[in-house]
Order: sequence, then C-alpha cells, then structure tokens
Amino acid sequence: MAGPWQRLGGALSLLQLTLPICLLYPPLSALPWITGDTKPPPQGFEVVMGTFSRHFLSIGYHKLVEIPAGAQNISIQETTKSRNYLALKTQSGVSIINGNWGIDRPGVFIAVGTQLTYRRPNEIRSRIGESITAPGPLTEDIYVYLIYQQPDPSVYYEYSVPLYNTHPSPELQTPPDILSLVETVDLVSPHKDSIIEDISSNEIPKDTPNPNQSVPEPEGKPDPLPTYIWSQAGHTVCSATCGTGRREALWRCVETESLLSASVDLCDLALRPPTQEEDCITQPCPAHWDLGEWSECSRRCGPGTQQRQVICRQVTHAHANGTETVATVGAELCGTSDSPVTKASCQLKICSQWQIRSEWSSCSVPCGVGQRSREVVCVGDQGDVEEDSECNRAMKPATLENCDMGVCARSWFTSPWSRRCSAECGEGSQTRTARCLMDHVTNLPLDSCEGARPSEVTSCNLGPCEKRLEWYTGTWGQCSAECGNGTQTRGVACLLNSNGSMEVVDRLKCSHLPQPITSQPCFLEPCGGQWYATDWSACSASCGGGYRVREVRCLADRVALGDHCHPASAPVSREECNSQRCVTETDSSCRDQYHNCAVVVQARLCIYPYYRGACCASCSRAPKPYAHSFIKKHLRR
Repeated sequence: MAGPWQRLGGALSLLQLTLPICLLYPPLSALPWITGDTKPPPQGFEVVMGTFSRHFLSIGYHKLVEIPAGAQNISIQETTKSRNYLALKTQSGVSIINGNWGIDRPGVFIAVGTQLTYRRPNEIRSRIGESITAPGPLTEDIYVYLIYQQPDPSVYYEYSVPLYNTHPSPELQTPPDILSLVETVDLVSPHKDSIIEDISSNEIPKDTPNPNQSVPEPEGKPDPLPTYIWSQAGHTVCSATCGTGRREALWRCVETESLLSASVDLCDLALRPPTQEEDCITQPCPAHWDLGEWSECSRRCGPGTQQRQVICRQVTHAHANGTETVATVGAELCGTSDSPVTKASCQLKICSQWQIRSEWSSCSVPCGVGQRSREVVCVGDQGDVEEDSECNRAMKPATLENCDMGVCARSWFTSPWSRRCSAECGEGSQTRTARCLMDHVTNLPLDSCEGARPSEVTSCNLGPCEKRLEWYTGTWGQCSAECGNGTQTRGVACLLNSNGSMEVVDRLKCSHLPQPITSQPCFLEPCGGQWYATDWSACSASCGGGYRVREVRCLADRVALGDHCHPASAPVSREECNSQRCVTETDSSCRDQYHNCAVVVQARLCIYPYYRGACCASCSRAPKPYAHSFIKKHLRR
C-alpha cells in the first residue's frame, strides 16, 4: 500500500495537469502563505507595488501590470467593491481566470507553477472588492487585466522579485494541506461512525467460561495467558459516490489465536496502527456544464449582446471533509448538442429618438440665397426631452438649410436730404446719400444699377446776410510732435458779415456764440524706439582725470522700454572729465588722528567723510579706486 505522502504527490501531479481547476472560495485561515506559520520572505528580494486607477475607460479588458516569472507573494486587490472583474492570462496567451468574456467562480486555480486563489465577496454589506493571491514563484510571466464595467476603478498590486537571476522550479510546491484549500459544498459527508463493521460493542466468544463456574485445576503445566493484537476491521464508507474518494482503515482488538474481538483495553494502544487514508475509486462522475456569469450588455440602449463562459467540468476527487476537486474536460463529455448558449441578446432600454418639433421657418432674406431653420430634439421612450448625447448624433436631422428666394431687383436708394442748410444765411447746400441696393440687402458697386445716379447735393438759401456775427476758424497747424502724441492749434476770429462783406471785430462781440476749439490732440505715427539720457553725474575726481556717467535708455513712445533703437546712434554713457593736473597743497591740519589709518585705507573707507577727516593724511595719499566702482554701478543701472 502506498504511503500517504506518495498518494498526496500523485494528487498534486493530477492537480498540475488539470488547468484551470475551479474550486470554491477557501476559508482565509486555510491559506498556508498567510498563516502564522509562514516564514518571512528571504533576503535578496525587493517588493514591487503600485495602484492602478482611472476615472473612465472603455468597456472591456484593460491590462494593468505584467508580473515576471520568479515573482512571489503576489497580491492583487480591488480597493473598493465594484462591478468590475479581475482577470489573468499567461504570456503565451492562455486564459487562467475570467477569460473570453466569461466570469469564473471564486476558488483555487493551479497554473504557472503555483496556486492562485480568486476571491469575490458576495455579502451585500461587504466593501472589499475582488482579489487574487498566489505564493509563487511563477514559472511564466502573467498579465493582470481589469474587465471594466463601472467608473473609477482602483486596483492595488504587490509582489516580490529576486534581486539576482533565479530559475524557479517548474514543479508545483504545494503544501501538505492543499486538499483542504476549498470551500465546503452541499454534499453528504460520510460520518466516521458509519463503518462496514461495528466495533463499538465488544464481542465475547461463546466458549468463554462463566466466571461463577468452577474450573478444574489444570494438570501438568498451566496454559499460557492469552495475547491480544490489533487487526484491521474494514474501512469507512468512501467519501465519493463517483470519481475518486478517500476512506480510512478501521482497527479492532482481537485475541491472537481465536481472532475474536476483545476489549480495546486488552491491546496496547501504543501499538495501534495510525489512521491512514487511501483512495477509493468508484464509477467516474458525469461531466457537467459550469456556467459563468453574464457580462454587461454591449449597448446602453437598443438591442445588444452579452456573453458568458461555459466550461465542461468533471469531479475527479471527493474529499472526506466535504470538498471536491474539479477538472476541466473536453466538451464532448458534456454533450455538444446540449451545450448552453454563450451569447445572448439583451436590451437595457429603448433608445432615444430624434423628433422634429417645428416646420421650417421663413427664409432669412426676401430675395437671393438665405437660410431657414427648424427645431429638432432628442426624446426618450417616455416622451421626455433628453440631452442630445442620449441620441445618435450621426442620425440627427438637419436643423439648418439654405433657401433661394430668387434674383433680387437692383435699384437706386437715397437717404433723406439733410435738414439744415450748410450756410446760416445766403447761398448754401443740402446733401443726401445714394446707394445701389438689391431690395435693401446688398450694397452693390455704383455702376450695377440701371439709370442715372440721383443727385446727392442741392442748393439752399436762407436769405441775405445782414450784419451777422459769426466765428471764423483757420486751418489746423502742424502737429507738435513728429511721432507719438502731440497737439495742433488753429486761429479763431470774430467776423461781421454784411451782405458778403467780412470784417474782423473784437472777439468779445461773438462771446454769445459757442466758440470753436483752438487746439486738439494729434498723432502722426508711432515713435518706435528712441534714445533718452539723464544728466551727467558729478566727476569722480576734481583733478588728475576722472569720469562722469549718465543713464541711457531706449524708450518706445517715450514711455515703455524698447529694443528698436539703433546701437550706433546710442549716446555715450561715460566720458572723461577734470583732466587737469592736480596741484599738491600742503594743509597743516590734514593729519592722521589714529595710528591704524592704514587699515582704513585697505578697507576702502576713505570714501566716507568721517574716515577722510580722521585719517586725512593716509586717505589723501591713497589712490581713488572708488571712481571705477561708482561708474560700474551706474552703468549696470
């Protein structure tokens, strides 16, 4: 009989061949890599972590991260519960979890050299989203996807990778309690009290002497005392009614020679064989269709489609604790004629439609080509007006179109004559404007209308002028500025008009009349850039040659800094001054009042009046380097 570890190794080999094996949700405490017995990750690994979050995505699969081969302690977790799903695919394109628009049930999947636990909390009050965990190491790169169906997805991922080159073993390192990593299903679990042979009551042989009966004394040597041993008494009921199950061997205490059952107290408990499990094979379980959840409808309104994953599975092992191991098998075992549909039609609501609410309006012009409009709205299936985005914009009827009202007539149109005569007395004129138009619509060239152009000037006479006072204005003078803003003036005189004879009189006689303006602003052209300079500064030395400086700037329109001035015409900003030779004058009062005046000269403090007076002799003999720094300071400005 094979040992328990050999049988477990065979089961693990079978688990590796069945990809993916869909198990139900395991209890959290059953995961060996998150229990207290898990050793911390070895040194030489680094942790890679990140969070994927977007506001909006298109409905479908979106790759989140690529996890390389050799990765360990893999954890992928939705931060909040949503209607989105996690999915896994190998580098070679094989789907592991939730592939091909099908949604798998939560459980444990064996792939890429490890076991991947897929959880999806179903409690209404639960706020925890989906998760996929695996201890690793991976034997192949895997791609993590998000099946997007709800806005604002957020997925946190974390895994460890070695800092050096490692080659993960292709063999699956499954812990000894791998068979317990499933959730209990609704199966009838055999009770351990139900056995083939009942050994709860000890059988006593019929030929056992009555203790009250007298026993004759043995003749010769007394009989040896009976001995007792443990003997196998059958097995428990197989845990599976189909497929491969498990059963345990049962032991009872028997007398060595007669092999009759005896009290368990007569056998040595230390010599009792350990309880062992072994496979028990019954008839194969029938394959069944495993139906995934339907995906979201492909369209928000109107006829659409939705898909689901349909896989043929078969129970291969039924364990004593009530759990099952399920394998994916060929569709022919389930019967291809009875295969459930994987694609169905769906319709969330009736699509909104465009509705024309008004007839075409009148043309915008009385003649020629114009436009007309009408009202078009988006209406829902209940008759309510909705946003235009709810309807198909490509199918929206036109709301504007051109309209042709025929050729327009071309005629002369004139404005009314001006109401005042150009002269307050004597001969004057009145004016009007003539335009060639097409029914008041288009202003055409003057030669486009037929007929003579109407006159635009006519004479007028308000009577003879007799001793009338009036202001006379001369022509405007030149602008005061060649560029930029300036002013211009004109002369104004008071005239006495007597039957065409003009006489200049005192301006006070016209004071009762509004006096015309004598000056006004003028602007010929922009000045552009022009050089401006400040006054010269004081000379840096009173004799022996010095310098004086001034600031020079290029200004545009006399205000703003400009850069259009010609550099060659720039005024100089520094020039020499006081080049006459210095005459040394002896001043008996110029002497040093302190013994450390040399330090004052080295520190260049002689430019201050206090130090020049305290160290007069030393400062008068010192050079004047401050002039150069003074000049540079002004030049920088």
